[in-house]
Amino acid sequence: MGVFFFDKNKYHIFLLQANQEATKVAELSLFELLKEGGLLMIPIAICSIIMCVVFIERFLYIKSLAKLDPNFSNKIKEQLENDNKAGAISICKNTQHPIARMIEKGIQRMDKPYEQIEKSMEQVGKLEVYQMEKNTSILSTIAGIAPMFGFLGTIAGMIILFFNIQHDGFSLEHIAGGIYTKMVTSAVGLIIGLLSYVAYNYINAQINKAVNKMEAAAADFLDTIA
Repeated sequence: MGVFFFDKNKYHIFLLQANQEATKVAELSLFELLKEGGLLMIPIAICSIIMCVVFIERFLYIKSLAKLDPNFSNKIKEQLENDNKAGAISICKNTQHPIARMIEKGIQRMDKPYEQIEKSMEQVGKLEVYQMEKNTSILSTIAGIAPMFGFLGTIAGMIILFFNIQHDGFSLEHIAGGIYTKMVTSAVGLIIGLLSYVAYNYINAQINKAVNKMEAAAADFLDTIA
């Protein structure tokens, strides 16, 4: 009867090599995976680019609204207390900010009744808010349509796959491969939609903060001239 010797080192090397081979077979690059998504990956990619451009543009614009001189209101009050409307208007014109433009309109209407001053400032405020919200609807639209493109790509891929199965026949391995590649569009569409939804809500939250500051500044100015 022969004796069997078990070499642990060779066994571990064999397992490591087998694991590396399995990893190599199962490995699939991100680019190849996205390419397998089909033609409907193109509109999803376009949606992602538009989302990034709109978000960055709005983010930079709204971030610029934070650059208001903390002493702006005090400077305006000081000029008005000295009965220097021209000086107050000059400060507003030199301050590129929605609050400054709104206060400037109020100063220009100071010889009018209180209600007209308030209404004029409100109109300017609405225009400024409209400017802040510019293109934000694109983000909400992408949040809705990107997942739709993804589902449509998956459904179209599945229809083609089952059509080929019926006419040509495929092994279980081919069917499984076809199904997971067609799910790529759904996954990518959902990711883009989720990111766009988060971006939309973040921009809206920043706009609401800016609007609250505008309302506070308007109320403070109206109290000053009342």
